[in-house]
Amino acid sequence: MTAMSDVADLFDYDAELRLHNEHFRAAARVGSGDRVLDIGCGTGQSTREAAHAAVDGSVVGVDVSAPMLERARLLSAEQGLTNLSYQQADAQVHRFPPTSFDVCISRFGTMFFADPAAAFTNIGRALRPAARLVLLVWQERDRNEWATAIRRALTAAPVTPRGPDAFSLADPAVTEAILTAAGFTDVSFTDVHEPVYYGPDSGAAFDAVLRLLKFGDLLADLDVAAAEQARTRLRSTLDAHDRGGGVYFDSRAWIVNARRVTLGDAAP
Repeated sequence: MTAMSDVADLFDYDAELRLHNEHFRAAARVGSGDRVLDIGCGTGQSTREAAHAAVDGSVVGVDVSAPMLERARLLSAEQGLTNLSYQQADAQVHRFPPTSFDVCISRFGTMFFADPAAAFTNIGRALRPAARLVLLVWQERDRNEWATAIRRALTAAPVTPRGPDAFSLADPAVTEAILTAAGFTDVSFTDVHEPVYYGPDSGAAFDAVLRLLKFGDLLADLDVAAAEQARTRLRSTLDAHDRGGGVYFDSRAWIVNARRVTLGDAAP
């Protein structure tokens, strides 16, 4: 069983992404009878919202994180939702029931696949012909102040991604090629320009930022003096982004829409 402290220590992605989520929910357009697959569902906000919309359908949320799924189940039970379920699984390799879903959604949950083409091919097998795919993914790192400013505060080291990172689907040409190869068509990209939120004040934001994956690890790699200097720079950076009503950083994302290939779409 997951310790409750693990659940309590989770970073609040729902608060961070509140403005992005409004765009994503509108783009998902979940219908009352839809069968929905939510990839990288985290603590399940997008899963629960889909379940509220799919009153005569069903929703399956999938994530690799046991603590996040525990929180998702608790929140779903509190809301009395019975038309959803959660699975701890890696969507790249998990054997989903074939042609079972009408819509696949993912809010920042598809950027870390070791083999994106294989992952989206596997996900595609779970979708019925003409099913919709709706993703929210980050644009390039240098268009996301939350990534560049915080990293500069914590370390002067250059960014050297090792393996997939949060920006692996930032390039529309690359992402369209991946999805097309995986059996999707009608791929389109819609710009989302909203700030991310890290807390009501810089003190709360400081604690929140260090809960984020990788940012806390950057401090762990420093000696004591360098780590304290980095903390001081981070506090200054967060102070500078305190708007009085909260700490915000600029960001850019894509909503990616695509459709599962049907027999009529296939090349002769």
